[in-house]
Amino acid sequence: MSRSPYLRKVNEALHHVIAGEVERLKDPGLGFVTITGVDTSPDLRSARVYYSVLGDEAQHRETEAALLRASPRIRVVVGRQVRLKFLPELHFELDEAIERGRRMEEILRRLREERDEGVGAEGDTPGG
Repeated sequence: MSRSPYLRKVNEALHHVIAGEVERLKDPGLGFVTITGVDTSPDLRSARVYYSVLGDEAQHRETEAALLRASPRIRVVVGRQVRLKFLPELHFELDEAIERGRRMEEILRRLREERDEGVGAEGDTPGG
């Protein structure tokens, strides 16, 4: 992640501009996508753009392809709206943190259900 206050500000500016431009894209392959973060390299030559998308695996692939197609256009918009020494190459990456969070919630839900079922079973036995 950001190593300096300057990079943090760059990341915030890029995030704002990229998210706004993605909202304006009219690509039919673009699913319900959210830009979740940007991490710019210290030399400002490249930026990882993290996104999440709702849908199945096919929708994820279509959205990835749509973002790749739109990358040059988004980069031009970034160049117009954000003053930087270098215009970073944009690399879109699926943000898997949301999916990991869902999996953790599912695991915790199952553990609670198993615990609750175990407590109910123990209460049925005499002396338990």
